[in-house]
Amino acid sequence: MIKTTRKNILFTAFMTVFVLFTTACLVYGVAGDTIEKSFQVRPGGKLILETDIGSVEVFSRNTNTLEVEVIQEARTASSSRAERILKDFEVSFRQNGDTVYVTGEYRKGSLSRFWNNIGRYIRVKFQVTVPQEFNVDLKTRGGSISVDDLKGSVHSQTSGGSLSFSRIDGPVHGRTSGGSIRMTSCSGNADVKTSGGSITLGDVSGDVIAHTSGGSIKVGRAKGSVDVHTSGGGIRVEEARGAIKAHTSGGSITAYLSDQPASNCSLTTSGGSITVHLAERIGVDLNARASGGRVYTEFPVLIRGEISKSSLKAKINDGGPELYLYTSGGSIYIRKSD
Repeated sequence: MIKTTRKNILFTAFMTVFVLFTTACLVYGVAGDTIEKSFQVRPGGKLILETDIGSVEVFSRNTNTLEVEVIQEARTASSSRAERILKDFEVSFRQNGDTVYVTGEYRKGSLSRFWNNIGRYIRVKFQVTVPQEFNVDLKTRGGSISVDDLKGSVHSQTSGGSLSFSRIDGPVHGRTSGGSIRMTSCSGNADVKTSGGSITLGDVSGDVIAHTSGGSIKVGRAKGSVDVHTSGGGIRVEEARGAIKAHTSGGSITAYLSDQPASNCSLTTSGGSITVHLAERIGVDLNARASGGRVYTEFPVLIRGEISKSSLKAKINDGGPELYLYTSGGSIYIRKSD
């Protein structure tokens, strides 16, 4: 028995060494390159960056220079193939006045059969520094995008990665086909959509549009109107000063309305509860119905007609725009804000 155990241990150790050795032999040939470019521009200019692959990071500083650093690395089973993959990725630059164009294009060439999985072999990162007051239009087919500390408009789109925005003094427009979206603050309108991920927005001084096909949505303080929609997750709006529209197909909704809405509000869910916190002075025409629960309110209301535990139509504070609440899988709570 002891001999058998020792044989098993020796065999396991041998196989471990063999696998490590084989892996080391196959560990890829590596090729790398870094491109650096700089351009003299004036505040208020624009960066237009479009690439077939790669992540994009944009920062700002007090300067009249736009600086681009492109970090590239390819890893394959051989050094020659890694070098070929890297060579087939072309980065070009062009300037027209205060607008700078950066393009990353991968030529399929003889490696066309690897195109669908090219992201497994090559890593690219665009790091860009722009003046503090600048506009950016960013697009990548495969990678994340982040923009920090910028005064200007931000347009961004990725087919496979997350979006991150921090302290943007201007409007933000973001689209991703497969990733989460995060933003700390925005002094303009925020219009963001993702096909598969959560959305978290901080303070927004303008209107908010946030849609996701599969994730939760959280909005901090919104001074404008709020339009949020998710096909699978909860919704939470910490403060809305304008009208709010919120819908989820699978989660609960919590919203705080701090100012009198100028138009109708609608909060609906197919699978969860709804909790609305209203400032005491707000007046609305309440229309609430819970198919799978009850309706509760902390406001005094005058009910005319039939009384029902699962629905409530009444005026709050002499009425106002309609506040429509509906859930098919939970209860509804209308509470007074602290």
